[in-house]
Amino acid sequence: MKLLDRFLGGSADESAPEAGPRLEPTIALESAQASAQPRGQAFRGLDDPALLEYIRSGDYNSRVESLRNMAALRCVSLIVTSLGMLPLNLIRNDASKAPAKDHPGYRLMKLKPNGWQTPFEFKSMMQLHVLQQGNAYARVIWSAGRPIALVPMALGSVKAELVGWEMRYTYTRPDGQQVKLSQKEVFHLRDITIDGVEGLGRMKLARDAISLARDAERAAGRVFRTGNLAGGAVEVPKALSDTAYGRMRNSLDTDFAGAENAERWMLLEEGAKANKFKVTAAEAQHIENRNAQIEEVARAFGVPRPLLMMDDTSWGSGIEQLGIFFVQYGLQFWFTAWEQAAMRTFLTDEELDQLAYKFNERALMRGTLKDQADYFAKASGAGGHAPWMWQNEIRDLSDLPASDDPQANKLRDPITQKGKSNELAATA
Repeated sequence: MKLLDRFLGGSADESAPEAGPRLEPTIALESAQASAQPRGQAFRGLDDPALLEYIRSGDYNSRVESLRNMAALRCVSLIVTSLGMLPLNLIRNDASKAPAKDHPGYRLMKLKPNGWQTPFEFKSMMQLHVLQQGNAYARVIWSAGRPIALVPMALGSVKAELVGWEMRYTYTRPDGQQVKLSQKEVFHLRDITIDGVEGLGRMKLARDAISLARDAERAAGRVFRTGNLAGGAVEVPKALSDTAYGRMRNSLDTDFAGAENAERWMLLEEGAKANKFKVTAAEAQHIENRNAQIEEVARAFGVPRPLLMMDDTSWGSGIEQLGIFFVQYGLQFWFTAWEQAAMRTFLTDEELDQLAYKFNERALMRGTLKDQADYFAKASGAGGHAPWMWQNEIRDLSDLPASDDPQANKLRDPITQKGKSNELAATA
């Protein structure tokens, strides 16, 4: 029986000889699909706090229901896709800062976590899990002392506990059987935590705010479905004849309806008066309440208002600074959480001093081409600035091939480069 079939709860031919461990095991498509299917959550008893939390959670499918709020969906999408698209590199803690491509942990996090997911898909899925539940779990498959695959575990299928100052995990398979896993066998990503064992989910903590925002959306939907959206009323001193009523009704529908008839003057007969409905204080307050709830949801995730498409006038340098703010205070926490969780799982005590996982967030903070040219010119020593980057380092950041010039791998003398900023910028 295959190792992954045992873990995922699939079936295998018992009579078939068991093959030795492979560097890249073949994972059955049926097993991968089964692991992604929704399943029931296991509870230890009627006094299990998880059961009480489940009962209080409201909707049966509350995790998906929360994402139907556009503010929550936008916040989650920003964080999830930003984390997913950035490379997580394993680099050496020496002067070279070179990637440790010979380490198996480099390949798992950077190139191929398993047989059916790309790094973007794996990181995005795990980040979504931790935002929803506070924890994200992936089974680490080891072979000959080397990690060879990361298998995501479904939400609600893992119970974590601290036993003897070491983490222990209980995984419930789709068939109901439980598997005991050690700390080494689980990649565990936590949100902020009270007990150091399990994280607190942002979406669970913000459930009331998201629910209130959903209620406001439903209220607005009911108004459009069943409410009176007339723009005004025609008032007459006495009852109209059938002929006058039909003529007025036809005139309103044909001569004054639609955008092409905006601002046209109406000709009323038999003493009729046109009265336009005004926006009531309650309607204005409803709009204000919806905006306030969008801010409340954004606050839970650390996403600035303009990134939720709320401020039409926040452009230019202001929006650029808010983007940097989002990276520093909305994403940096998750960068650190991922980096340290990967180091805890894949690096030995001896390797902790030699290697480190690092996200490359520069892709999120790149400015315009003009800003990049000015920065690279100064970095290479143009205009008398003290250089701190080689020419080939700049070319690498710009996805250009390395130069064969022997001087391209040296810091240039700023004295000899004064007044040649344009030349250096063009060369870089």
